[in-house]
Amino acid sequence: MMDLSSAHLESFLEMMSVERGAAVNTLSSYQRDLEDILSFLKARGVKATEAEPDDFRAYFADFAAQSFKASSQARRLSALRQFYKFLYAEGIRTDDPTGVLDAPKKGRPLPKTMSVDDVTRLITQAEAEAVAEPRLERLRMAALIELLYATGMRVSELVSLPASVLARDGRFLIVRGKGNKERMVPLSRSAIAAMQRYGARMQAETAAKGGEDSPWLFPSSSESGYLPRQVFARDLKGLAGRAGVRVASISPHVLRHAFASHLLANGADLRAVQELLGHSDISTTQIYTHVLEERLHDLVQNHHPLAKQAKKQD
Repeated sequence: MMDLSSAHLESFLEMMSVERGAAVNTLSSYQRDLEDILSFLKARGVKATEAEPDDFRAYFADFAAQSFKASSQARRLSALRQFYKFLYAEGIRTDDPTGVLDAPKKGRPLPKTMSVDDVTRLITQAEAEAVAEPRLERLRMAALIELLYATGMRVSELVSLPASVLARDGRFLIVRGKGNKERMVPLSRSAIAAMQRYGARMQAETAAKGGEDSPWLFPSSSESGYLPRQVFARDLKGLAGRAGVRVASISPHVLRHAFASHLLANGADLRAVQELLGHSDISTTQIYTHVLEERLHDLVQNHHPLAKQAKKQD
């Protein structure tokens, strides 16, 4: 019997254009994806009207082996399902073989982070500028950077810290996070020092102007009364440029990721990092497991007795 797969595809595309009003780009995408699938079936000696789920599983296995992303696989599966729904609706097939196919699993993207060297350059630049020109803005940036990297706070938690934290004498902060939940985060000595220098200058300038003390650690004339996170993000990129760190790769959230990644790389427990980040579910923190995997691989390669013996033989 003649293979009418190409004719069926043409009819499908015409239906998508006339009845569904599909855009030209959409039609081109459907045609390209389905022609590739039909070509694969033809090489297996299978017609579109005879294809079984295993034929499509073989196709997607081959497609994935070519290193195409899960999103590309999902797009092709969507096109295939639309095509076979059409064939079923037209009575060309009595079943839909795509109904039992599983959608490809999309891998969770790894969080963007920074190297320890880049973070060090940022902090060093902020401190140097605060010392050379101790204006309030410079001292504020030094405090923001130190606090963010020392605690891993969300930027919204950082900019909305109350001024009352200045009166506390200790190595910990109480942070109010999502769902109004409070958690305790430790502070480094350098973060405490930077915060106190900034706080002293802010209070001195407020007193000199005869103004009222703000309830916020980082006050602003914004509607919220505290520093907008967008302003901090903008100033952070400016600091990165002056520090020689790639501006496109920096944001407050990237510094939060760096905090978590660097802790795990140096032996911290995943549960402890979960608590510090304020994640309610451990699954959210598990985006950092690639760091643990790298550390475990390094541990085995460098400390396992057999690995040591192999190095000696080399």
